[in-house]
Amino acid sequence: MPAKQERRLRIGVLGAGQIAQAAHFESCTKAVNADLYAICDVAADLRERMAITHGAGKTYDDYDKMLADPDLDAVIIATADAFHVPASIRALQAGKHVLCEKPVGVTVQECLELKAEVDKSGKVFQVGHMKRFDAGLQAAKSFIRDEMGEMVALKAWYCDSTHRYPMTDAVQPLILASANARKPSGNPKADLRRYYMLAHGCHLIDTARYFAGDIVSVTARLSERAGIWCWFVDVEFASGTLGHLDLTVQVRMDWHEGFQIYGRNGSILGKTYNPWYYKTSEVDIFREADGATHRVLGADGHFYRRQVEGFARTILDGAVMEGADIDDGLASVRAMVAVARSAESGKPVALADVTGGV
Repeated sequence: MPAKQERRLRIGVLGAGQIAQAAHFESCTKAVNADLYAICDVAADLRERMAITHGAGKTYDDYDKMLADPDLDAVIIATADAFHVPASIRALQAGKHVLCEKPVGVTVQECLELKAEVDKSGKVFQVGHMKRFDAGLQAAKSFIRDEMGEMVALKAWYCDSTHRYPMTDAVQPLILASANARKPSGNPKADLRRYYMLAHGCHLIDTARYFAGDIVSVTARLSERAGIWCWFVDVEFASGTLGHLDLTVQVRMDWHEGFQIYGRNGSILGKTYNPWYYKTSEVDIFREADGATHRVLGADGHFYRRQVEGFARTILDGAVMEGADIDDGLASVRAMVAVARSAESGKPVALADVTGGV
């Protein structure tokens, strides 16, 4: 690993559960410009074991005590979705920068409340849409911005697989649980239609927005057959680009995620792997100018570490944010709610009109 920089962001992670163990602890310890300064969790057994394993300097069983630490610069919110907004607001009010796991919230109203706090705080707030730090997607974004010209159409798909766990369990660290962990009042997986949209749909929607810009309205169809949830979504982008999204959980095949983009001066075809392989997307960029296809190879595929490093650069160096901001997070939640409403009604739904949650 590259040597740590002299000036580093001191990060406290709230939550010692699955996403923290699989992604955020390691990302903070490997980031060249950040440190895992503290871990906060109410489950003492889990908290102390994670601190020893990952070398956190401090541990807290009380979130407000961690936020009161003057040496703490920023927090990563790695809790269940229901806790994202209140935990983020408390951190901002305590004067800390925030990297919050996706989705940023579960209702439009709470996201609007959070946006008001972010705007008032003057602190950096980033949403954990880590796919924006995939070097393949970044190459596609650069081509769209600098060379492709007018975008005509975008198709994107995110299809989780029935075989994902035998494969990902082989490469992920052993995930530890605690009977003392704090859980939401309701089981998030009790409503799979809602759970799959929040857990997986937000990735698909943010990828589409990352490439094609703001979404104005959606028209969605939903099939729930054979134990498969399948959303087909026609998207109206503000730019006039035609869009189609496919969110399917769970396909009877390998993990299937990617995108096709057609533009005036070229096209892009991307294949994205399950994120736990830490493998950069295979993105073929066809340039009409030279009649050839180009692909980024050998790129750094640790999206979560790259996400932390980008977050730290924004805070420490004043760099332009590469990740998703609060407006991106809010737009993603609006789009998910609109997809849910359209699937229920069978009619187009404008994002500006939606309220409530998925």
